[in-house]
Amino acid sequence: MVWAVVSLSTILQLESFPLQEVVMATSTLRETPLASAHRKLSAKMVDFAGWNMPVQYKSIIAEHMATREKIGLFDVSHMGEFLVTGAGAHDFVQYIIANDINRLATPDRALYSQLCYEDGGTVDDLIVYRRKEDFLLVVNASNIDKDWEWINSHAAKFDVKLTNISDQLGLLALQGPQAVPLLSEIVGDWVGQLPSFGYGEATIDGTTFSFGRTGYTGEDGFEIFVPAAKSEWLWNLLLERGQAKGIEPCGLGARDTLRLEAGLPLYGHELERDITPIESGLGWSVKPDKGDFIGREVLAKQKVGGLERQIVCLKGTGKAAPRQGYSVFDGDKEVGKVTSGAPGVFVGYPLAFALVPMALTKIGTELSIGIRDTKVPASVVSRPWYKRKK
Repeated sequence: MVWAVVSLSTILQLESFPLQEVVMATSTLRETPLASAHRKLSAKMVDFAGWNMPVQYKSIIAEHMATREKIGLFDVSHMGEFLVTGAGAHDFVQYIIANDINRLATPDRALYSQLCYEDGGTVDDLIVYRRKEDFLLVVNASNIDKDWEWINSHAAKFDVKLTNISDQLGLLALQGPQAVPLLSEIVGDWVGQLPSFGYGEATIDGTTFSFGRTGYTGEDGFEIFVPAAKSEWLWNLLLERGQAKGIEPCGLGARDTLRLEAGLPLYGHELERDITPIESGLGWSVKPDKGDFIGREVLAKQKVGGLERQIVCLKGTGKAAPRQGYSVFDGDKEVGKVTSGAPGVFVGYPLAFALVPMALTKIGTELSIGIRDTKVPASVVSRPWYKRKK
């Protein structure tokens, strides 16, 4: 059974959504606890990594702009969540991630990191929450099974218990300039005092939920963990209470264009089995000095100058947007590939991530992108393309 016809023309115009993963959604796909809510809102649904997910409601552009200027609400319940408990939880998490868990000096804080193979390639990127009694790992939907198997394969020498709670939770992302005011009205003014990557809990009408001041859009906001059975209740509450602030339900299409403008990587594009965090320009999140962790030897060498290639940000010209896989040229020589591209809805120009040789990564380097048999000029610029005003 098909729930909705996918507007591929809209997606093709934006040219950022990973089209190889998009097909018409059918009843054989997995659904989040908010599937009924999406149908009530006439969302256009697509297959994303085996999940029946909303790609858009009104339009990708409208949802992108609502998040930049007001507030957007996203269903990201397809993401995976793993709990790590036990006497060895701290040491285990420190061993499997590239960042330094000791940066979280007290509970109720989070950080961004990666899981890496011994050769430095990326298993996945994730958010790690240090909570009072455990560590919560939030991983990408397309990698849940792979990550779960990989994490368990390294647990034997640690005194830990691992629990996959992905099916027990809904996850909502509340993003935009009005996100903090809205959640403060519902939960309390203390929410506004949470630092970036801070973590809190609240109980409303007998339902306890938690949230991190995190996101994937370049805007301030929260990612809210709620019991799966209460997901639609919280979704509806946020939409109702947020009407006066201009809230809009948003799909994966806008989430992708927003993260791109903000210079945030996507696994399978800027991070991959054969692309290390250092090659992706994420050296700030890799801490070789912390001690032993998986992939340390290779990543330490790369961090001190052992790179042959790296992801760069390109500012394009004209109106045509680059797409993943398009060729990048230095003169007439093909030198790399676009890993993600989009029109740049808010910034107003085409933009792309591309993997190119180190000799071409200097800011201001002039390159071109092959788009429809034409080499379109593009220049290397600093990351990100969009940065919100504090």
